[in-house]
Amino acid sequence: MLRFKALEIASARQPLPANTPTGKISEYFGMLTFNDSAMREYLTAEAYRQVIAAIEEGEKIDRRIADQIAASMRAWAINKNATHYTHWFHPLTGTTAEKHDAFINPVAGGKAIENFRGNELMQQEPDASSFPSGGIRNTFEARGYTAWDPASPAFILDRTLCIPTIFVSYTGEALDFKTPMLKALYAVDKAATEVCRYFDKNVRKVTATLGIEQEYFLVDKALYHARPDLMLTRRTVFGHASAKDQQLSDHYFGTIPARVVEFMKEFEAECHKLGIPVKTRHNEVAPSQFECAPVHEEASLAVDHNQLLIHVMKRVGDRHNFTVLLHEKPYAGVNGSGKHNNWSLQTDTGINLLSPGNDSKSNLRFLTFFINILKAVHDNADLIRAAIASANNDHRLGAHEAPPAIMSVFIGTELTKALSQIGKQEKKVIDKGRELNLNIPKIPEILLDNTDRNRTSPFAFTGNKFEFRAVGSSTICAKAMTPLNLILANQLQIFKQEVDALIAKKNRKEEALLQVLRGYVIASANILFEGNSYGEPWIEQARQRGLSNITSTPQALIKSFTPQMIAMYEKHGILSRPELGARQDIKMRKYTMQNQIESRVICDLATNHIIPVAIQYQNILIENVKGLQGVLDNKTFAKLSKNQLQSIREISEHIDEIKEKVLMMTQARKHANTIEDATDQALAYNCDVLPVFSAIRYHVDKLELLIDDKLWPLPKYRELLFMR
Repeated sequence: MLRFKALEIASARQPLPANTPTGKISEYFGMLTFNDSAMREYLTAEAYRQVIAAIEEGEKIDRRIADQIAASMRAWAINKNATHYTHWFHPLTGTTAEKHDAFINPVAGGKAIENFRGNELMQQEPDASSFPSGGIRNTFEARGYTAWDPASPAFILDRTLCIPTIFVSYTGEALDFKTPMLKALYAVDKAATEVCRYFDKNVRKVTATLGIEQEYFLVDKALYHARPDLMLTRRTVFGHASAKDQQLSDHYFGTIPARVVEFMKEFEAECHKLGIPVKTRHNEVAPSQFECAPVHEEASLAVDHNQLLIHVMKRVGDRHNFTVLLHEKPYAGVNGSGKHNNWSLQTDTGINLLSPGNDSKSNLRFLTFFINILKAVHDNADLIRAAIASANNDHRLGAHEAPPAIMSVFIGTELTKALSQIGKQEKKVIDKGRELNLNIPKIPEILLDNTDRNRTSPFAFTGNKFEFRAVGSSTICAKAMTPLNLILANQLQIFKQEVDALIAKKNRKEEALLQVLRGYVIASANILFEGNSYGEPWIEQARQRGLSNITSTPQALIKSFTPQMIAMYEKHGILSRPELGARQDIKMRKYTMQNQIESRVICDLATNHIIPVAIQYQNILIENVKGLQGVLDNKTFAKLSKNQLQSIREISEHIDEIKEKVLMMTQARKHANTIEDATDQALAYNCDVLPVFSAIRYHVDKLELLIDDKLWPLPKYRELLFMR
């Protein structure tokens, strides 16, 4: 059988030696990126200045200079053995896209020369007809534009010069995830810089930083190909729990298996060549689950690097006979995978705005941004929930150490005390010496170390950053980072207006700041939770607090799509109403299609793989019972055949239930497929089709325990999770 052939192949695998460079990492880090050192070497002084101005100040690059940059970039790429170039972008599929063109141009005499012009660097026109657009453009309107993003260094992958770009339609609508994220980052820069000037007039720029912890599973390629559900949906729709999985917690931070180490060594080396600062690797909680994490970078670059990291991870995994599973919940009953977004704000003067200080002024600055973030999350919790909503993540949220669907914030004991006293404070905050007096316990300088971690919280403060733990492992982080930075930009803008209004009424600046912050502390108190977010009591407590508990993607998308949300996006120029409506349509249809595919896979596996094997084994039991009846007297037969007859009855009952539930699911799916409206169709799948999945699975998994192991057609959890 295919299963045992796959097990035989997987068991015979030996660790492949990692194909890694010799020498120190620092000697080859970034060697395949057109980074600052490469630009200094290849660009003229004038061209270098323009690129830096474009990166740091957002200035446009002169077309004449663009030709110089393109020529220099081509020379660098060809010296690295590149033969093609491409504009690399993030369409609304959630993956990356690219179309390769060779550098060559034919010339007289049947020869060719390498060429790469400024207009080819700055802008290209890929066919946009087959990318999701949510109805804002017709399929026959194929024109779309990609435009160079100089802030993200070009890189070489598979002898191709990859140029990070944005992707927009012919009429200017964003068709990617990067364009609105860049606008949101600009909005938070502008708003945060204005607020920073209450404390330091020298601040000219605030940058959102991001460190993305990437969790993933590895499974042997042979076993992966023996599981049609893994191949088509990236998760196991059937599978009984292994007798041993993660309950002993012996995999977490344990010794990394030799075969996995070789994969990690090569994967990290390839990342380092591409300038991706991967620093950490370790075993995660579930068997065959792992994590890697880079050093924090500017948010936009971090998102690009994470998308590139995933590509490299899959390619290197394939060489080592691994398939990388990024699905949020590939296996039931064990931990799923997230993509923890560690987010902070950094000034151009070198200050982390989420690091507590050691004096009153720096602590007030810290509290200003900290409390505004709490208020932004409190007021926009449904939007944040929708930002991490997907069919995949619905399986993970609220299960086995994953944060729940209730959006809450953990800040730790010390800050909880500090905010409590700010909320209660009524007296003036300026003492006789005219120095700021917060009238609260001093926030410890070592808060970075004594703030506890809460693994159950979806949004936790961890000392000098917030960790958004609810983001799914397969998603592009721009989906979460765009609304997160937008709501903070909007909140900071409101905050400044309120503070300035108080100052205009002759309030001292410090008094005005604290008066507004005090109101925010009181208003956002319900979003703070220090306890166990996994526990049932929290669900009831959250309900009493008025917090949403939206467990499905369609409902999350519906609840977040409000006139207020649309107005906020349009106010800051991030996305227009038609663009937001288009993205809502795309998300709903993607949810429907993912569940539609899973439904079909469940039907195929149950009907063509499971039931035939169950009947085959049942017939073996029946023949055995008939044989016993022919050689035993009635009394002995009744005694000895009791358990076998019971097994036959149980198998029949499970087969009958599977057939009935598959028919029910198929009818519900066919009805849902007739619904034209994307939202109504997604709701039909969520309410009528999806609930049948678990009912079918229950009976299939029971059959797995009843049927002879030699007949079972699918690799089991003990084999998938523990095979090396």
